[in-house]
Amino acid sequence: MTQYFKVEEASITDITQGFEKNILSSKELVLMYLERIAQYDQKGPKLNSVLEINPDAIHIAEAMDYERKTKGLRSQLHGIPVLLKDNIDTEDKMHTSAGSLALKDSYANEDAFLVKQLRKAGAIILGKTNMTEWANFMTEGMPAGYSSRGGQVLNPYDPKNLTPGGSSSGSGVAVSSNFVTVAVGTETSGSVISPSTENSIVGLKPTIGLISRSGIIPISNSQDTAGPMGKTVEDVAILLNGMTGIDVKDPITQTSKDYVGIDYTTFLNRKGLDNVRIGVPRNYFFDSITTEEVKVIEKQLDAIEQAGATIIDPIEISSAKDIHSKIVMLYEFKPTLNAYLSKLKENVPIHSLEELINYNNRYAEIMLKYGQTDLIASEKTSGTLTELEYIQSRTKDLQLSTTEGIDKVMNKHKLDALIFPSYTGVEIIAKAGYPSITVPAGYLENKQPFGITFAGQAYSEGKLLQIAYAYEQLTQIRKAPQL
Repeated sequence: MTQYFKVEEASITDITQGFEKNILSSKELVLMYLERIAQYDQKGPKLNSVLEINPDAIHIAEAMDYERKTKGLRSQLHGIPVLLKDNIDTEDKMHTSAGSLALKDSYANEDAFLVKQLRKAGAIILGKTNMTEWANFMTEGMPAGYSSRGGQVLNPYDPKNLTPGGSSSGSGVAVSSNFVTVAVGTETSGSVISPSTENSIVGLKPTIGLISRSGIIPISNSQDTAGPMGKTVEDVAILLNGMTGIDVKDPITQTSKDYVGIDYTTFLNRKGLDNVRIGVPRNYFFDSITTEEVKVIEKQLDAIEQAGATIIDPIEISSAKDIHSKIVMLYEFKPTLNAYLSKLKENVPIHSLEELINYNNRYAEIMLKYGQTDLIASEKTSGTLTELEYIQSRTKDLQLSTTEGIDKVMNKHKLDALIFPSYTGVEIIAKAGYPSITVPAGYLENKQPFGITFAGQAYSEGKLLQIAYAYEQLTQIRKAPQL
């Protein structure tokens, strides 16, 4: 194993340079990450972020090393290890369980489309990460990062006291703790942005349609998406490059045709804050944060303005307070989950939401530590999406989040982006199906990381990456946790 390469905080660019200088191979890199996982995730602080290791990871790394030497690089992801959240299908020797013991023996029939894209780009699927069970759509009051199959994920900045964020908790903790360079999470309403903020990393929730949803255990057909997570904006852009594409199994990806093949690293510009207009919606979105957190945000707004941006502060998104997140999800969960479960192999004990509820009741001592209120509420719906409450809520959510929400305020003030503290804006962004990116913005007195989130209109990922990169380069705030 090479003694010249420092894996801690290494970016994809650092790793690629290591390959080029022949001081590092993909096999050595995989072994370094496995050693760190053994030392800190399974021992030491026992962060519990990695649920499963790909038995073929070392062999795939050797194959990528050979291919690099004989044929050259497939992409910037060639030979780069990637961890996947445990609700993303892989057609290999790993399970896909959404953190539930009910699916502990479930092997997917094929790779999720995004996994196919990553493999095609030369990425090494290193393993699966722990997560909040059923992507935090099982019950009220379940701690972020807890699952019956994987147990509790811990925050590396203070394992005893800080939340790891959810539901892509394992992905966030693994990246922050240098168990991998980049990871994939999924988001329905905050599940990429929240753990990224809580673990002082960069997370991007894309426009619905930029990344295929097929092969991901679902919650909401209208809000689900996967998203890249990394320690730097550049790493997130590189991972995003390898995840996009048109998928015939996911019709909404047809709307991303104009963005296929884009290299998102071309948007990264240190002067990316020059002449951009950014709005600050204070009312409602700042209500839930502390005085200490407000001070952090104010300091960052000053830095952004001094770097050449025009800050419009405050602006008002008056419709935000009228959006109620769970109604649409409660109705959409049943038909989407039933469709997924019905296709699982016969050895799996559940093939419907009803069977899942019954399974949990049968093994209540281990399965129902926090209950299953959301599962029960969703099962009570028809599963046909014909209810008046659903139809009206869905159309109202779209109206309130887009035409009367984000679109209205951004068009009115001619904005390039909106700024939200931490993950306070995730609900309205999710309802709109619009993109957002969070970047480390500071640390509170209790060691808790705090992030700043930039959001925009549909398919504005390039502009958001530009702004986020310039902000990141200006501030250089992230500090690795001391494990």
